[in-house]
Amino acid sequence: MKLQIFVTLKPGVLDPQGRAIHHALGSLGFAGVDDVRAGKVFEMEVADNTDDAAIDAMCRQLLANTVIENYRVVKA
Repeated sequence: MKLQIFVTLKPGVLDPQGRAIHHALGSLGFAGVDDVRAGKVFEMEVADNTDDAAIDAMCRQLLANTVIENYRVVKA
């Protein structure tokens, strides 16, 4: 089974990488960009019988810092 795991900062958490990207876009002449938030995407292949609890454990224990990040799993 293929998974995509999207990890993003929680609202209110400062995002210096997103701010740097936002500033760079403006410097390159791209107008109309109001905000940028940076994140991570993990693409994984797991055994078809991997249950949701195991996938959730992978995310919570390694892929996302749940204190400051949210994650969303999409089964592709």
